[in-house]
Amino acid sequence: MDDRALVEVRNLAKHFPLRRGAVRAVDGVTFSIRRGEALGLVGESGCGKTTVGRAILRLTEKTAGDVLFDGNDFYALDRRALRALR
Repeated sequence: MDDRALVEVRNLAKHFPLRRGAVRAVDGVTFSIRRGEALGLVGESGCGKTTVGRAILRLTEKTAGDVLFDGNDFYALDRRALRALR
């Protein structure tokens, strides 16, 4: 079995700006998923589960951190490559 990470998320953060400051919806999320693995993301309502998923898929832009898919920077993909990968 291939031991490399298929999906790797490092220090992912998403902050939503407000008039004064920002809401830190997600801050410092790190995990990896190898081929054949499944990951369940659980938590209380409003804790950022959906925001993590949306930031990983680039449905919302991240504030900080890295998202790698099969070793490639997901945020470096152009629009066409991103659509094909999704």
